[in-house]
Amino acid sequence: MKNMIKILVVALTTLSFSALGFAQAKPASPATPATPAAPATEKKTEMKSEKAKTHRITGEVTSLDAKAGTFAVKEKDKEIKLTADSKSAKGALEKLKVGDMVRVSYTEKDGKMIASSVKAEAKKATEKKPTTATEKKADVTEKKPTTK
Repeated sequence: MKNMIKILVVALTTLSFSALGFAQAKPASPATPATPAAPATEKKTEMKSEKAKTHRITGEVTSLDAKAGTFAVKEKDKEIKLTADSKSAKGALEKLKVGDMVRVSYTEKDGKMIASSVKAEAKKATEKKPTTATEKKADVTEKKPTTK
């Protein structure tokens, strides 16, 4: 009985070591993993392009075609040409004119900038209506000097 157990243990040990040797040999071959890995990489790239990052820009409208839904916004030193895709964005374009300040949220899809929202911004503080001298006098109340 003891001899039978010894033979069984030796046989199982030998079998397990040989199975480990075969298991290590398969991943080492470069042809097999290269084929399945390529489609997996492509799927990851497609997923990233589907989840486009939303960008925001605030600037001045330099060109506008409300019927076509296209416009350009200049921010500091760069100008971005955009296309409105939603009804709300196209509706906002109809209310704008060249020179207006806008805030635009957009995404890049197939090399085009697609505007998802367009909002008109208030004019800058430096563009306030100039006041006349008579208005300034009306705001200031006259104070008489106090004498002792």
